[in-house]
Amino acid sequence: MDKSLYVAMTGASATLRTQASVSHNLANANTVGFQATLNGTVAVPVAGPGFASRVAASSRTFGVSDAGGAVTNTGNPLDVALRQDRWLAVQDPAGGVAYTRAGDLRLTPNGMLVTGTGLPVLDAGGAPMAVPPHQSLDIGADGTVSIVPQGQPASTLTTVGRLNVVEARTDALVRGDDGLMRAAPGTTPPAANGPSLVAGAVEGSNVDGTAMLVSMIQLSRQFEMQVRVLHTGDENARAANALLSTR
Repeated sequence: MDKSLYVAMTGASATLRTQASVSHNLANANTVGFQATLNGTVAVPVAGPGFASRVAASSRTFGVSDAGGAVTNTGNPLDVALRQDRWLAVQDPAGGVAYTRAGDLRLTPNGMLVTGTGLPVLDAGGAPMAVPPHQSLDIGADGTVSIVPQGQPASTLTTVGRLNVVEARTDALVRGDDGLMRAAPGTTPPAANGPSLVAGAVEGSNVDGTAMLVSMIQLSRQFEMQVRVLHTGDENARAANALLSTR
């Protein structure tokens, strides 16, 4: 009896963790460049002395989805939509290097190029990119940033740097608690070659809202069934104790 209670209890706990992950995905259904977290439940044998006769249910994160999000044309020259397996290098709050697919870029009043959340965008040399005062700006398919300097004719096109865009499979990177992707310790993704982005557009979240809602309903029903097993096991134990006490 205690085995069934243990399995139901660990299953209910794993279901709650998986449901929290699904809720997080739904909350970011409209976040630019967001990639859904892939979670599931697996059976894990309980280690310890004695026979390996117990199995627990455990919530497991299998990484993030590498599916592409919908690309929306914005006409904003600062917006960039990255191609498959391309990542934009940014400086994280701790000063390290992280990677994102959020291409809704902005310019601060002092000319620093940052993401929509305020993270400095790095250039090909690994330094935060600054853009001088300009009349117009253009970002090439390879990440080259060119401007027409302020007060100069339109024919005067000057290159101010190139975005640090790297090439890496999604499963080769690790997502942190801040939502940013990072390379595994001791590795550095190589710089992307050739066309890496589309200017004037942004990639939306790849979260499938309908699928996430269906998953929420399934997980809710699954949790109810697991709790019902716990209640049934408790009732059976009470009934067994009552029978024993009458003898």
